[in-house]
Amino acid sequence: MNYPLYLARRLALGSEGRKASPAIRVAITAVALSVAVMLGAVSIVLGFKREIQSKVLGFNPHLTVYAISSEEATQNLVNLSPTLRNILDEQEYITDYTLEASIPAIMKTPTEFKGVYMKSLGSETSIRFLSDALEEGELPAFLNKGRATKEKSESSSDPDLDILISRSAASQLGLKAGDRIDTYFMTGDIRVRRLRVAGVFNTHFNTYDDIYIYGSLPLIQKLGNVDSDEGTSILINTDDFSRVGEYSNRLQTALAKATAEGLIYRYYSVDNAMSQGAPYFQWLSLLDTNVVVILTLMILVSVATLISGMLIIILDKKRFIALLRAMGAPVGATREVFVYLAMRVATIGILIGNPLMIAFLMAQNKWHFLPLDPEAYYIDFVPVELSWGWFALLNVGVLLAIWASLILPSRFVAKISPAVQLSIDN
Repeated sequence: MNYPLYLARRLALGSEGRKASPAIRVAITAVALSVAVMLGAVSIVLGFKREIQSKVLGFNPHLTVYAISSEEATQNLVNLSPTLRNILDEQEYITDYTLEASIPAIMKTPTEFKGVYMKSLGSETSIRFLSDALEEGELPAFLNKGRATKEKSESSSDPDLDILISRSAASQLGLKAGDRIDTYFMTGDIRVRRLRVAGVFNTHFNTYDDIYIYGSLPLIQKLGNVDSDEGTSILINTDDFSRVGEYSNRLQTALAKATAEGLIYRYYSVDNAMSQGAPYFQWLSLLDTNVVVILTLMILVSVATLISGMLIIILDKKRFIALLRAMGAPVGATREVFVYLAMRVATIGILIGNPLMIAFLMAQNKWHFLPLDPEAYYIDFVPVELSWGWFALLNVGVLLAIWASLILPSRFVAKISPAVQLSIDN
């Protein structure tokens, strides 16, 4: 029988007939708060990573293929030929790809104007991303052939003239969903189209929001005088974002080999979202450092308060220690009693801190009542992610750190003399 554990379970945390001492209550509170703060820090950082990564991937696919300038080609256009399609289809890590086109434009109202790039809206990833970011209106009609036909008959307009614009552009130009605006496209000669604002989105990524509007691929190809299989880039998604660096190199090698063998007649460059969104991912790496600092400080606070509480318990239980030693209990077993007792305090604190913080995080995840400045953080609320694996690992780590730190203060038990202590009590 493990009698040190049995005695620790039977012992009260305070003296006979009294509640636990203030030091013990402080220790429990400190552990509860420390665990709660650590859970919150991990959850918020994971939430930030999820949100920022989703925004970066909403604007940038996993891989992007561009055409390299050459003397033979006056335009940097990608030709999505059957041969190039076969090369992409042979790459087992590629899940989907789509042709993208963009063109510079100036949007002009009677009092304001704004320079933008109009990009085609066609990939499922970007459609879902912008749909989630819609604040006003709806997605362009050209995304749904049936709805496009209906809207065309009702409004007598071409659904390919529908666009999505950002909230910052809409505010600057004084536009809202349903408005129409003259847009001038720079394609050697200036072409004008009167576009309809189908919807207004807001991703809080002003770097992108301020310069991009989204429209129909056929319209951009028509304005740029290019064929239906030509565009400015090919957007590619893969089966594992964490391996985009490796996939980028593999695709670049495959394209270079095809060019050397004469299968394709343009040189292509492959970029990936990690390099395109490097500033944001570097910012997230700084958050990782901050979390490590917070976890370290909180564990130190928990350990320090528990050590203080353990010393209080030892002083409070001197008579018990003396009796136990007089009955022949070895010093090691007596020390174990108080280590177990301190671990009981830590466990109580963990059991209090976990449900309180998890309930708070679940509420924040549902209602977003804690706001943020989107100008500084790219999101207007504090994001959280409930990762039960990380939570379990964190709790186990806290218990192990506390257990290891309690070995040293438990040595004070050996300094209590049974004879002296019992003679003083008598």
